[in-house]
Amino acid sequence: MIYTYHRLLNFLNLTFGYILSRITRKVNQRGLPFALSIEPTNCCNLHCPECPSGLKTLTRERGYIDRELFTKIIDQLHQSLLYLTFYFQGEPFLHPGFFEMVKYAKEKHIFVSTSTNGHFLSEFNANAAIGSGLDQLIISLDGIDQESYSSYRKGGSFEKVVDGIQKMTTLKKEMGSVKPRVILQFLVLKPNQHEVEQVKRLGTWLGADKVSVKSAQFYNFENGNPLMPEPGRYSRYRKRKVTRDHVVYELKNKLPRHCFRMWGSCVITWDGWVVPCCFDKDAIYKFGNVSEKSFREIWKAPIYSEFRQKILSSRESIGLCRNCTEGMGLSLII
Repeated sequence: MIYTYHRLLNFLNLTFGYILSRITRKVNQRGLPFALSIEPTNCCNLHCPECPSGLKTLTRERGYIDRELFTKIIDQLHQSLLYLTFYFQGEPFLHPGFFEMVKYAKEKHIFVSTSTNGHFLSEFNANAAIGSGLDQLIISLDGIDQESYSSYRKGGSFEKVVDGIQKMTTLKKEMGSVKPRVILQFLVLKPNQHEVEQVKRLGTWLGADKVSVKSAQFYNFENGNPLMPEPGRYSRYRKRKVTRDHVVYELKNKLPRHCFRMWGSCVITWDGWVVPCCFDKDAIYKFGNVSEKSFREIWKAPIYSEFRQKILSSRESIGLCRNCTEGMGLSLII
């Protein structure tokens, strides 16, 4: 059972602490995270132009999480943890022990979701995904043909991903399984922004449970990017004239001085570093390593509290926050 008394009480406690923090503008941290991201690996087979993992621009070491470290994390947090995103950077299906670790988390009755580029959805892996008890499988499909797909998924095969999705949904049907819930994720870019309605139809034809239309993040967005869609519903950015001849881009919404993620969740890298959220892809803000300290000790540490306080007082001064859209409703589930 996912919704245990202890987990619900923990969620209420941390939510109450977050609300108090917003009211008083002083950190009040209660409980442990109800949601967590763990990174199976930061290695990837593709070379997407806005992904530091695919571009090999991450300064941190590359590797695969040790199964013992994974079980240690789950053992410390399973009583409060409702939701596990078993993904951060990299392609999770590259980890040879991925499905065994999913099984372990499911034995602790945790909801488990992952995200894949879809190039390893063989019949064997589709069987393993169903057998592991994986709850949700997000598959990136950023186009309706090879041309639009490969404008972002460099080194990827549209045909291979579609074939893998069909294997997954067909096998689910044959086995009478509702898990994993298959979500096709469509990242809106300039080359594919006219394909939104078509990809929704494609998702239905492939048997997906949902199609998620997601806005794209760009690291150096101020001067624009050839992949940036036209400002509008599917863009995180808008144009702002500086002079008659010079236009810069900015986030469409103001950056609020609060963030529930800092109270309710965090990310743990493959080598055990606790970092604030998925925007810290290169693990710049390290609060401690679960190989060396207990998670609770790191979660309650002064350095973490100081970071949360900065969120409340001057979030715009934190580098990773300046391109964040948390709470702005820019990921659409259709």
